[in-house]
Amino acid sequence: MVDEAVRARPAGALRPYLARYTGYRQRGLAPAVHRGLPSPYLTFILTLDEPLVISGHPDPAQPAGIYPTLLGGLHTTPALIRHDGAQSGVQVAVHPLAARALFGLPAGELAGIDVPAEEVLGRLAAQVRERLREARDWPERFAVLDGALLRAARPSGQVPPEVAWAWRALRRSGGALPVAELARETGWSARHLQDRFRRETGLTPKAAARVIRFDRARRLLAAASPPPRLAELAVRCGYFDQAHLAREFRALAGLPPSGWLAAEGPADGKFRNVQGGAGGPGAEWQE
Repeated sequence: MVDEAVRARPAGALRPYLARYTGYRQRGLAPAVHRGLPSPYLTFILTLDEPLVISGHPDPAQPAGIYPTLLGGLHTTPALIRHDGAQSGVQVAVHPLAARALFGLPAGELAGIDVPAEEVLGRLAAQVRERLREARDWPERFAVLDGALLRAARPSGQVPPEVAWAWRALRRSGGALPVAELARETGWSARHLQDRFRRETGLTPKAAARVIRFDRARRLLAAASPPPRLAELAVRCGYFDQAHLAREFRALAGLPPSGWLAAEGPADGKFRNVQGGAGGPGAEWQE
């Protein structure tokens, strides 16, 4: 049996764009379906051996598919990823405000969908994947990504400073700032902020706040042993009460907190999927 999960920070010059790399290689597992949960990051995956098999996208109108590489936008419902006992690749967590610089388009154009990375990056995606497959170990693979993404990063359009401020304010607050307060601080109307924010990130400020709160809650739930009481977790993450937390978990994960933890949380000291153990409970975006 092989069960590897290695995380690393990108090169310093890339940290304004990326939160982390996660390398994974698993063999000999029981076949399973993993839920790709909503998070405050775009998902960029380059597989090593087996391609990703997406049996359900966040947008139910998008058909199931097989992806050697994948780029996914922000979303508010889970993706369903199936494997037959083996999976391997590198997952890159991309800040949505960096989409213009890295991919040449705003993150809003990827909202709720998954596409082959070649559709956005052209031949570069396949070339980087091939170099990752030839690399000897995880540090070498992460160095390949550092070099390729440093070369790819280019100023491409301007993210409105009001949108950038609003996104970072939501992140710092854990999703607690009301839209009216964000709009007041930017000097825009709530409607104008909503439109421009969604164009750049793919979510409205209200939806982004939900995803940020949920992401923090599920990280705290997974990181503690034993898991925290749900009533205490709800208060800590800004929910009205335990029932509010449970409703949001069902809406964004498709399962109640206890069901997600049982299906994809830690077992025997290890997480059963890449996302379940990716990072700790704290904020990972570095200003």
